[in-house]
Amino acid sequence: MRNQRKLLIEQLDRKLKPFIGSEMVIIPDNGWINTIRTTINMTLEQLGKKLNMTKQGVKRIEKSEAAGTIAIKSLKEIGNALEMKFVYGFVPIDGSIDSLLDRKSRILAEKIILRTNHNMMLEDQAIEKGKLKTAIDDLSKEIKIELKKTIWD
Repeated sequence: MRNQRKLLIEQLDRKLKPFIGSEMVIIPDNGWINTIRTTINMTLEQLGKKLNMTKQGVKRIEKSEAAGTIAIKSLKEIGNALEMKFVYGFVPIDGSIDSLLDRKSRILAEKIILRTNHNMMLEDQAIEKGKLKTAIDDLSKEIKIELKKTIWD
């Protein structure tokens, strides 16, 4: 199961890799539809005709996109009407799913080890500083391997 999970993570990282850098794209204030339509000198009526809707319907769609409330299905249809392909995806903040899991596992490991160490300090049995980092590293690796659901709490 662990090898399968690792393989799934690697496959997902490969699928998301083309999106890296796309987080730098600045979305136009009026949205992509309006920006593309006006840049290529297409009227509301012309786009409406391609979408089988009125120019008021197109204007509503443009406002909906700018407000972030448009449906993905609508974006795909508009992309087709503009003779463009609509794409979407997610870019891991940590650069990869693997790095995300490393960070989340480490946070949980630190929380567990430091809480345990605090309790042990009260009983005068604290973990030595040098061993504390090793304990966190070891637990972090174990949490990542087991991919404990508690990393998302």
